[in-house]
Amino acid sequence: MKEQLVNLYFEIKRHYFQWRYPTISIAPGVKIAGKFRVEGGTRLIIGSGCRLRKRVVFCGSGEMIIGNNTLLNGPWIGCYSRITIGDDCLISDCYIVDTDYHNLEPELRHQPPGPKVTAPIAIGRNVWIGARATVMKGVEIGSDSVIGLGSVVRKSVPPGVVVIGNPQQIVKTLNVPSQVS
Repeated sequence: MKEQLVNLYFEIKRHYFQWRYPTISIAPGVKIAGKFRVEGGTRLIIGSGCRLRKRVVFCGSGEMIIGNNTLLNGPWIGCYSRITIGDDCLISDCYIVDTDYHNLEPELRHQPPGPKVTAPIAIGRNVWIGARATVMKGVEIGSDSVIGLGSVVRKSVPPGVVVIGNPQQIVKTLNVPSQVS
């Protein structure tokens, strides 16, 4: 009985947030246990079985897709292009941003952002991104990789590795069993 009440509570919350933010789609079975905010018309799809804890913020005008059974434990995600997060990921209180927000060229800095300002981010399956890490525009993170505490990820990361630091460094290759098709 208690489990049914808990599930009903999360289902009511899911419907409330879909009503409050008409640009999002939240699959059944998502558990929103913390604060949740969507800003700027972000188009957001959250897969089934996801858990949102602490304070999760999505902002921007892009499209975000979050796979099934992913834990979002307090991240701030800025999306002005496209961000995809695979199934079974652990995303801690980090920053994921697919934009610089401003043109870098001195003569264009006060102009509206141009096309070089944003680039999509793709995060593979079963990726763990640690606290205070930053994932920058144009990065792809391979499946089964780990991004360590406070790391700044500016370049793509291969599958099955541990990355730490600023600048990022691969410090370990994980023994990941290969998928049989």
